[in-house]
Amino acid sequence: MKMLFLAFFLAAALNSGLAFAQTPADQDNAALAAATKWLALCDAGRYPESWQNASSFFRGAVAEKDWDAALAGVRTPLGAATSRTVKSAKSATSLPGAPDGNYVVMTFDTVFANKKAAVETVTFMQDKDGSWRAAGYFIR
Repeated sequence: MKMLFLAFFLAAALNSGLAFAQTPADQDNAALAAATKWLALCDAGRYPESWQNASSFFRGAVAEKDWDAALAGVRTPLGAATSRTVKSAKSATSLPGAPDGNYVVMTFDTVFANKKAAVETVTFMQDKDGSWRAAGYFIR
């Protein structure tokens, strides 16, 4: 039993060490992959699920019903997203109004059925469990 516990402890320590040893490019790639999945939920109109998959910071700042109503109000008139291209991805450890941590602020050039030139800004943060989750979303 002691060996099993020790093996688990060592594996957990190694895994957490790898998470902290990520390069900025690795962080950007991990955040971009998470953002792509999260934006797909928004594109599909699965707003409550996008809220549930957002960071604890995000969920603490916006109630699920408010998120659902706000996103429906903004996204519905735009129509379906037909294309999305990464414009930029910038790492940060500090953002205004947010706790210090690991962040990636991404912008996308997005085409919607009813708006041909939109810019989506999505901020993802690394949650305490190491997962990248949405911390902010804005369409211009």
